[in-house]
Amino acid sequence: MVSTVIAATIGHFAEPTMWREQALSDASRLKESLPELPEPVAKPFLIVLSGLPGTGKSYISRRLAERLPCVILSSDTMRRALFPSPVFNAGENQRLFAAIHILIEDLLSKNVAILLDATNLVERHRERLYCIIDRLRLKIIILRVEAPPEVVQERLQARVADNAPPDSSDADFGVYQKMKTNKQIIRRQHFAVDTSKDIAPVIEKIVRELKR
Repeated sequence: MVSTVIAATIGHFAEPTMWREQALSDASRLKESLPELPEPVAKPFLIVLSGLPGTGKSYISRRLAERLPCVILSSDTMRRALFPSPVFNAGENQRLFAAIHILIEDLLSKNVAILLDATNLVERHRERLYCIIDRLRLKIIILRVEAPPEVVQERLQARVADNAPPDSSDADFGVYQKMKTNKQIIRRQHFAVDTSKDIAPVIEKIVRELKR
């Protein structure tokens, strides 16, 4: 069961009791769906990726997880855990991310470091993550992930193939173009990477920052 430390997070949403109970139940389901968690660390952290579909967020997540003791929370994977036949509407999104935010605070409170792989395009949605980190007084790394549109289109078309990784998004290039209009400036200090180029330098910078 999700620990009581998330009470403040639930209160932040100011939703009716029934909704809070649903969010708690969903968070527990998501936690049960996770693979074996990494060992707790002395200084847990939250890495937040922000980027459109096809920009390479899942790829860079895996590369970071090879270097850092963290669990990857993929919104695409977790959506499928809650909704076997997702419809991607506003209500589904709200329910999914309410549960994810609860899970994030629960894991961080247990000293488990986290990498959140989601689009995270809207600043007011990112602010909920800032609130969790500020309340727990932990370190957050924000990484803006980008790639040229022609590269994104090629990647999204390739996902139709059977060898697409299980954490891949269901989005196509039309979804990419539509979501592009929702992208907002990240107002906190952050790293940026173009995944059509060598990503090793930014990986090294993030690793050094978190090991300071």
